[in-house]
Amino acid sequence: MPREIELCPGRRVGGDQPCFIIAEIGQNHQGDLDIAKRMIRMAKECGADCAKFQKSELEYKFNKKALERPYTSKHSWGKTYGEHKRHLEFSHDQYRELKKYAEEIGIFFTASGMDEMAVEFLHELDVPFFKVGSGDTNNFPYLEKTAKKGRPMVISSGMQSMNTMHQVYQIVKPINPNFCFLQCTSAYPLQPEDVNLRVISAYQSAFPDIPIGYSGHETGIAISVAAVAMGAKVVERHVTLDKTWKGSDHQASLEPNELVELVKAIRTVEKAMGSPVKQLLPCEMACNEKLGKSVVAKVAIPEGAILTLDMLTVKVGEPKGFPPESIFDLVGQKVKKSIEEDETITEQVVENHVKKVKC
Repeated sequence: MPREIELCPGRRVGGDQPCFIIAEIGQNHQGDLDIAKRMIRMAKECGADCAKFQKSELEYKFNKKALERPYTSKHSWGKTYGEHKRHLEFSHDQYRELKKYAEEIGIFFTASGMDEMAVEFLHELDVPFFKVGSGDTNNFPYLEKTAKKGRPMVISSGMQSMNTMHQVYQIVKPINPNFCFLQCTSAYPLQPEDVNLRVISAYQSAFPDIPIGYSGHETGIAISVAAVAMGAKVVERHVTLDKTWKGSDHQASLEPNELVELVKAIRTVEKAMGSPVKQLLPCEMACNEKLGKSVVAKVAIPEGAILTLDMLTVKVGEPKGFPPESIFDLVGQKVKKSIEEDETITEQVVENHVKKVKC
């Protein structure tokens, strides 16, 4: 079983711990602080464990020409990409206000630090863990500096190769063992054929000492629920209040009713995973009593006869007798009294019967 880590104070992930569900608000707040608060409350009310944003210090994330690039997309909030991003970027004071609000309503709060200076601010903000977005997973200096902060890390793996993820593991592990990987494909919305849930199993084999999770950009909840059935211990999904809003992430996000269903489905699947021990359960006893079959006499069997297979058959019998799996064990046994055709074979009529204990 992969080791557990304490991702947030008092909340462990991995092992047999419940899946940690991150509601990725990102920049779906449209640059509006009140909408951001509504989304935090929505995440809490829907049952998510954490509300997450994306924090950038734009001059450190983008170079000058990238910020000055004309941005004519229908999703644009400005004439240039820099104007667009500045519209969506909250200030440090606004982040402090959002974190305080999350604490007041009782949900964990964090953000992806989209550059090294953003990580410095989030460290000062005292977020419980750092989220490393896929775009920085192969940014090895960033990873090293982030790991040295000592906070748990959740590292997405969109756009990366297995070779890169091995390098990430080798960089982070000696510095900070409290981290996990999320399988992720960076497409919005993500098509099912590009999800590659089997990477979760590959990560579990390659990195057995860390929790593995899933960050999804698909529509609907089925794939994320399947990821949990495969052992994902963290699930991250983008959320929105309205998929029709302006912004490229809304279409691949879950609206409140979908987030509620996702949380409910994940918790149901976790219960359903149950135990690896296969046995007759108490809840099956009624069905077993009603429909469970027994060995019965196929023909009339005289007292003292040695049982042969052609004397026996299997039916739902009254009273209950030997279970079907005992039929071959009965062959060669001597009966102490005569048995009528179609009568149940019971322990009382078989000589020297020793009841076998089921394992």
